[in-house]
Amino acid sequence: MQIHGLQKLTLLDFPGHIACTVFTGGCNFRCPFCHNAGLVLAPEKAPLIPEDEFFAFLESRKGRLEGVAITGGEPTIQKDLPEFIRAVRAKGFAVKLDSNGQNPDMLEALLKEGLLNYVAMDIKNSRERYGETIGLPGFQTDKVERSVKLLMESGIDYEFRTTLMAELHDDASMEAIGQWIQGCKAYYLQSYRDSDEILAPGRYSAPDKQTVERFREILLPYVPSVSIRGID
Repeated sequence: MQIHGLQKLTLLDFPGHIACTVFTGGCNFRCPFCHNAGLVLAPEKAPLIPEDEFFAFLESRKGRLEGVAITGGEPTIQKDLPEFIRAVRAKGFAVKLDSNGQNPDMLEALLKEGLLNYVAMDIKNSRERYGETIGLPGFQTDKVERSVKLLMESGIDYEFRTTLMAELHDDASMEAIGQWIQGCKAYYLQSYRDSDEILAPGRYSAPDKQTVERFREILLPYVPSVSIRGID
């Protein structure tokens, strides 16, 4: 698998686990607010970490790390992702996957094989505004919708999450998202943060705290567990 980055320790990326995070390259979306622009647009320019080097690291952390979080880019476009996860699981580590949900066939295969302990899937916006939000005008959400359904019926731990931008999310967006993912286990609202690593820096801004709190109130009738991340 194409590993372009390794965070050797995280207490945040994999809920309930002391973990490391691996970063894959490439993505099938072009979200202008993406904070890993280099991995999305030019993964070939990022250094590669050989798999044997990563697994040697993992072996050296047995008894100290509990899990591996796999993020990107978009990990599910890596055809050998199942093989990689099998090898991680064989060493006794739990696996968390971050995904945009656009490859439900891969997600379904991983779920059926019991390879995933936790999945965090992005809900970019309401279905009506998805293409605008991910930088792909005219985008059809059928595959994303199938992934939502797969996770909600999977029986494993999962979360949905939305990165909020004042220019792209409003009360109507939250109402529509709530109706879409009604009854899901956990949903997180997280605020956009601008930086030079963003795909389109300077274009968007974060909503204020009061707005985010109002979004949460809109969602609560549909989703019993709505939490806010990264907002002071």
